[in-house]
Amino acid sequence: MSSNNTGKAFDTRLFKRLMAHTRPYRLTFYGVALAAILLSAFAVLTPVILKKIVDEAIKSSDGEMLLHLTIAMLGVLIGQVVSQLCFNYYANWLGESVIRDVRVNLFKKMLGFRMKYFDNSSLGVLVTRAVADMQRIGEIFSQGFFVIVADLLKMLVAAGVMVYINWKLALIVFAVLPIILYATRLFQKAMKVAFTEVRAEVSNLNSFVQERITGMKIVQLFTREKIESEKFRKINEKHQNAWLKTVWYNSIFFPIAEIVSSITVGLVVWYGGLQNVANISDDVAGTVFAFIMLIDLLFRPLRQIADKFNTLQMGMVAANRVFKILDTDSSIDDLGTVEKEEVRGSIEFKDVRFGYLEDEEVLHGISFSVNAGETVAIVGATGAGKSTIINLLNRFYEINSGTILVDGIDIKNYKLASLRAHIAVVLQDVFLFADTIANNISLKNPSVSVLDIERAAKAIGVDEFITSLPDGYDYNVKERGTMLSSGQRQLIAFLRAYVSKPSILVLDEATSSIDTYSEQLIQRATEKITEGRTSIVIAHRLATIKKADKIIVMDAGKIVEIGTHQELLKKDGYYRGLYEAQFLAEEVA
Repeated sequence: MSSNNTGKAFDTRLFKRLMAHTRPYRLTFYGVALAAILLSAFAVLTPVILKKIVDEAIKSSDGEMLLHLTIAMLGVLIGQVVSQLCFNYYANWLGESVIRDVRVNLFKKMLGFRMKYFDNSSLGVLVTRAVADMQRIGEIFSQGFFVIVADLLKMLVAAGVMVYINWKLALIVFAVLPIILYATRLFQKAMKVAFTEVRAEVSNLNSFVQERITGMKIVQLFTREKIESEKFRKINEKHQNAWLKTVWYNSIFFPIAEIVSSITVGLVVWYGGLQNVANISDDVAGTVFAFIMLIDLLFRPLRQIADKFNTLQMGMVAANRVFKILDTDSSIDDLGTVEKEEVRGSIEFKDVRFGYLEDEEVLHGISFSVNAGETVAIVGATGAGKSTIINLLNRFYEINSGTILVDGIDIKNYKLASLRAHIAVVLQDVFLFADTIANNISLKNPSVSVLDIERAAKAIGVDEFITSLPDGYDYNVKERGTMLSSGQRQLIAFLRAYVSKPSILVLDEATSSIDTYSEQLIQRATEKITEGRTSIVIAHRLATIKKADKIIVMDAGKIVEIGTHQELLKKDGYYRGLYEAQFLAEEVA
């Protein structure tokens, strides 16, 4: 399934894998197949009946036969309409059912990916895979595979009927057929390459637009509008050129197919006319009429197959991209068996080494312990490795070596969901969904009621702030919580952590970028939320961690000091230098 095989017209392995997703819908699959067979039969019956009308009913002036044949043709047309309706509806239904299942599997796969995968992946590309590419896969069933099968059946039946009616005229048609078959084959190969390029450019376009819309504030702050507009023009031009390739191939193929079809009809009429002039056959008129319709049944499906093969090609390219994500082995190994309803909250790091990149180690043999119920602060300059410790505790990344223990048990031995259920994190950059405040707090956990949320809000002192908003707890914060200030988003994050009733609470720079009033609210909330819980506070403002039971000082991925606030100030060390520099800066301010 390598994407490098772009010249390959059809990937059988990939197609078999895709068709495996139709197994739960076997009955519908066979129903669509039956409808395709009936469509072929009804399509060929029409010219056959027309031949009998011309050669027998009209020629012999038999009114009764004419009436019966006309009624028979009407019945065939009705059967064709019903079969077409069933074919179209259930082929689309099957396609939508398959992409629903694949999309669910894809999203589940994405939910299990480690953070490193998202660090190296474009958000726009992943959105394209989950949305646009899925629709292309659905079109394989609704507009691609089944339509191609139905058309091939029409062609086979039409060819057989031609031979049965007049094998000499059939030979004329078959002599021309290889030309259009060869042209179709070349067209298919060219379109596979073209559509692979189209999908790549669509992903680039989506990724660019997604990133620029997300970072619009930066674009405007640094007056990058003209530069970004020019970049977008170039990307859009590449996208346009990729599509124009497909238009060019279509513009060449379809006129050729039309000309060949018209030439074939002309040859049949000419040869049939010669037979009539020479009195070789008495039923030339009906045969020519039938052949004109049968040629259309033979050549028009071939043109449509080429067109539908485009759809099939695009769907196969999309399926290849989606299956690559499904085949990606980037999930955290969840092989643990320990599942605790409660944990005390003791934490121990033993000689932990880790790097986001293989050649760049971030943590160099970190070792420390946190007793259950303790509040421990981690301080240090930017890039010291403070947030990395939190990422490792939650198993967002796997450590290179060493051990991390929670309640004396290696975190690898916990079931991942069980481990994370006991840890709540409040980040500096709070993410809120475009939903109500209540849903952002409970994350739609059925065990957390609105009453529970209100009680928790009152307990930590943020109820007044929420009820002052329009609609209170039902207030919609819009995408990423843009309707709230950074301080208000922090308060929502605190409440979210509190209602989850964690045994371990992590505050990652939670008060570094908020106003004084919100900070006071958060300080009160912090005192309430940390009661009886193990708490790890990653602090920017050192004044907020004076009451911590222990302070861990980090520098360049190593622990350089451990102690209480007072103990560390007595030393002429790294912490004292940080504190005095910050205190002096606040005095000057």
